[in-house]
Amino acid sequence: MFHVIAVALVAAAMAVNSPLARANDADLIRKPSPHSVSVTLDKAAAIVKRQGGKVFARIDHALGAESIYEELRPTQTLIFGNPKAGTPLMQANQEIGLDLPIRLLAYQDEAGQTHLVYRDPVAMVAAHGLQPEDSEMIARITDTLDKLTDASIAIE
Repeated sequence: MFHVIAVALVAAAMAVNSPLARANDADLIRKPSPHSVSVTLDKAAAIVKRQGGKVFARIDHALGAESIYEELRPTQTLIFGNPKAGTPLMQANQEIGLDLPIRLLAYQDEAGQTHLVYRDPVAMVAAHGLQPEDSEMIARITDTLDKLTDASIAIE
């Protein structure tokens, strides 16, 4: 029974991670980075801190895979936020806490290209049924994330 469940979970994960599934996911914003995964997220974390945000965690998924003697191309998640922006959304619907704080995923694909991925804030808010009174706030969050990610992948 366990084997059947494990196979089903792997099949589901493969379907979700297939190029076709990714190509149809309009809720995600993807940007190629000329930097390594580590450098891309180092730059993002430095910008977040410089702008007064808080970095809550950084997860090295490849290191996690290594701990079970498996291999995974470089893949890291940066979790960060700003309570001034997130609290009003949480007050409107606490379930948005599934998506807050914001997460940036950087990973290296099979060709060696680094990608920076994050969920579109407009789609995130809509997924939780919110129609924020202050659409200007969502516009600011969207603009801030766009500038943050652009700066993280910029060549200096």
